[in-house]
Amino acid sequence: MSTATALVARLDTPEASYRVQPHNIEAEQALLGAILVNNDALYRVSDFLLPDHFFEELHRRIFELMSSLIRAGKIATPITLKTFLGEVDLGGITAPQYLARLAAEATTVINAQDYGRTIYDLAVRRQLITVGEDLVNTAYDAPVEMEPRAQIEEAERRLYELAEKGRYEGGFQKFDQAMRLAIDMAANAFQRAGGLSGISTGLRDLDHRMGGFQHSDLIVLAGRPAMGKTSLATNIAFNMAKAWRAERQDDGSLKTVDGGIVGFFSLEMSADQLATRIIAEQAGISSHKIRQGRVTEAEFARLSDVAAQIEKLPLYIDQTGGISIAQLMARARRLKRQKGLDVLFIDYLQLLSGSAKKGESRVQELTEITTSLKALAKELAVPIIALSQLSRQVESRDDKRPQLSDLRESGSIEQDADVVMFVYREEYYLKGKEPRPGTEDHNKWVMEMEAAHGLAELIIGKQRHGPTGTINLQFDAEVTRFSDRADDAHLPEQM
Repeated sequence: MSTATALVARLDTPEASYRVQPHNIEAEQALLGAILVNNDALYRVSDFLLPDHFFEELHRRIFELMSSLIRAGKIATPITLKTFLGEVDLGGITAPQYLARLAAEATTVINAQDYGRTIYDLAVRRQLITVGEDLVNTAYDAPVEMEPRAQIEEAERRLYELAEKGRYEGGFQKFDQAMRLAIDMAANAFQRAGGLSGISTGLRDLDHRMGGFQHSDLIVLAGRPAMGKTSLATNIAFNMAKAWRAERQDDGSLKTVDGGIVGFFSLEMSADQLATRIIAEQAGISSHKIRQGRVTEAEFARLSDVAAQIEKLPLYIDQTGGISIAQLMARARRLKRQKGLDVLFIDYLQLLSGSAKKGESRVQELTEITTSLKALAKELAVPIIALSQLSRQVESRDDKRPQLSDLRESGSIEQDADVVMFVYREEYYLKGKEPRPGTEDHNKWVMEMEAAHGLAELIIGKQRHGPTGTINLQFDAEVTRFSDRADDAHLPEQM
């Protein structure tokens, strides 16, 4: 009887006549034999394969022993291993005989990685079965205080964790591999509209300063109320979704080559309010007029055309208010898995809740939120743009341009963010300072208002990958739309 037959026979005893989980004893034996013949074969699988991935308990012990010996600088052979295995019942053969047969029947070291991947994939399938069983058992016996939603989120977290771990990449890599990735990024930037390494925002000067929004970055967009944070976010989200272009890969999946699939968590505004704002921005019609029904027939036709265009865009909105960071992460993973995801917007940070452990301050809770968002950006490999309120201390200064210290509960936001940007509009503050008409101060105020009219400043207060500074944008308050400001060098000559 062969070794494989002996093990299978032992597994197929009457006590084990139930449905056996997926496994491949022969692949496990082939890999172990290859390592016994050439210990270097271990390094072809050690980056992703663990003892727990083996189905047969004896094989787990053998792999663990071999790994320990080889990493200690010793050799793993049937002779060096037999001391550690002890007495094992293998259907008539001893442990040393079993090890010797594994080595004798080994095929080729070249296939070691393929055997390892087979073992790993089957282990993942067994973990999937475990997740499913736990899901069923918990649903049957869940405690009263456990909400079904919490169970769904936990199942999604475990499934996504499995999906991300079900890869063979990771660990150290040769520098030439990293260099190839850098060249690929440069090639993609060359092919992408605008020649950017990241996703274009649709705003020329912002793209020039940042190279687009970079994958895995946490970008905080902050400002006082009425500065236009949400408007700027919706403008950029629309631009990205409108520019989305993908190519079908050999495996049938779509790969984004320009623009992006956008997820937008609108924690403050409802989905229809956000949609109205985006339609108004793109149609050039005041949302106030739309809500009051004061649109002409021509304007309504324009609205309908814009709505038809937006309807086809890969822009997904979640309007649930007051959700926790755990819920947001679960929903973002689900969107990535089901529809794809290239960029994520959150409006806004202070409306998220953390795990709310007893005795924790709001600052600690926000630290958990920003740390989780940065981890999510890396996990999903997408830029996350989180809007944030600023503290009232801005209002007490003569110069109301925001600074990093103005971020509400600023420590964790400033620390975890890769980029921090502030929206500032001088016109908003000047409006409330109108002096008495006819005075010299009023004439000066009029001149200042004219200079500030339609001007918005986007202040980059922090950027890990590039320079800080201020970008001037055009802001149309009537339709709450940001756009590139005309370059003075290209303006027509004044008569």
